Amino acid sequence: QLQLVESGGGLVQSGGSLRLSCALMEPLDNYRIAWFRQAPGKEREGISCVKSINGEAWYSDAVKGRFTISVDYDTNAATLQMDNVKPEDTGVYYCAAVRSIEPLQIMCAQSYYWRNWGQGTQVTVSS
Repeated sequence: QLQLVESGGGLVQSGGSLRLSCALMEPLDNYRIAWFRQAPGKEREGISCVKSINGEAWYSDAVKGRFTISVDYDTNAATLQMDNVKPEDTGVYYCAAVRSIEPLQIMCAQSYYWRNWGQGTQVTVSS
């Protein structure tokens, strides 16, 4: 099973920025990488995902225009740049990975498509 390790979470003020990283313990090699988050008392939601082979990305409406997902083949990592964060962005952020041929807009918001998960990193946005 692929091992994923998230880092970069923490406390940030509303309007600020935070950068999350997801390290894969093997080469990216055509994996798709996703970021999900889970707020207290809420279901886990998919917010962004990317095809490592060509950088094609998908974003949920909640983060579109504020968050940017990218991959780095040199470090076998995916990052989520979070700008202009809001208190409603608070939650535990998880990265996930899978090899798939499903369209991004179908699989990115559905956790059951993703086979490999990191342990999560806490993001707290203060108002």
